[in-house]
Amino acid sequence: MTHRLPVTLLAAGAALIAGAAQADDPIKIGVPVGLSGANSVVAPSVVQSAELAVAQINEAGGLLGRPVELVVADDGSGASGAQRAFDSLIFSDQVDALISMQTSAARNAGLPILSRGNVPYIYTSFYEGGSCHPNMFVNAWVPEQQVPPVVDHFQAEYGAETYFLIGSDYSFGRGMLEFTREYIEAAGGEVVGEEYLPMDGTDWAPIISNLRSSEADAVITSTAGGAPNVTLTRQLRDSGVNIPYANLAVDEGTAGDMGDVAAGIYISASYITGIESDENAAFLAAMEEHFGDELSTPNELSVPQYEGILAYAAAVEATGSTESAGIIEALAEVSVDGPRGTIVMDHQRHAPLTMYLGRVVEGGGVELVTEFDAVSPGEQCPDL
Repeated sequence: MTHRLPVTLLAAGAALIAGAAQADDPIKIGVPVGLSGANSVVAPSVVQSAELAVAQINEAGGLLGRPVELVVADDGSGASGAQRAFDSLIFSDQVDALISMQTSAARNAGLPILSRGNVPYIYTSFYEGGSCHPNMFVNAWVPEQQVPPVVDHFQAEYGAETYFLIGSDYSFGRGMLEFTREYIEAAGGEVVGEEYLPMDGTDWAPIISNLRSSEADAVITSTAGGAPNVTLTRQLRDSGVNIPYANLAVDEGTAGDMGDVAAGIYISASYITGIESDENAAFLAAMEEHFGDELSTPNELSVPQYEGILAYAAAVEATGSTESAGIIEALAEVSVDGPRGTIVMDHQRHAPLTMYLGRVVEGGGVELVTEFDAVSPGEQCPDL
């Protein structure tokens, strides 16, 4: 049986158990996220989306007659910080579930601790694919969903045959560009350069020099979300690079913060604020009302966080319990009607997604170029 939690508070209340009397013992959701480090640019929007979801659930009466409490921990956007955050959330705060956007380095470092603590984990960040754990579900995109629209468009619209790839030197950057290289070559194109900078690196000048020398038709980048996106894009613009440019990691919020320097960048995303649906309109209105002038632009990294918490709520409602085994089984079955449409993590712990190819315009907004319905994540965790 499929359970749905729509974005509106009224409809959400119909899907949740709304008891007048709430127990003193809250249901705790842990959010390990990069409040510092590379993800600090996008983390505020992620936390805000989580806060709105929890507020809506509690306004509707909580879960199983209990209030929901959000516990946020800084993972430093990296491995050592994630180990501390997972350990603290699971064993000290005793959260019932982990739901968050994290770097791949942070996610990988936290998984062994997740095994010891045995709590459900919804990973809400796009990533390089192929990360599998018995307790983990993913509601964001993988390369099989995100890369093809970019390469296909560059070939059809610009006649691009040669590509230069630039990434941050860690699992996400290399994993994304490995898939991109393979897809380009399978489509008859050629990669004429592929270079990386450490996650905390800021000087892209030598790589940009090699890009210019390569005379590539297009450039595709895959950097750690947040600060590296900003530094690389600014230096590309300052150097006068003016070929088709796609960034596989920039989100709409970061593009907005970058302003005109981001104009012209192509992004491939499962969420843009311009999605025309009642659910998205209701979500955006609720965010505006809840946060006012403090609102961070909702984006590809924050909206899955909102929907991930609603998915957990639906699983709790479906099972009538917060017991891990039941929740983990239910997460493959429940669905959420949210800003991105209907999301079900039923494809090897991942979700088919509608993908949007967009182009950043002056001021940092994103115009829709085209969309692709129900794109499969492909083979990710066949043994789970």
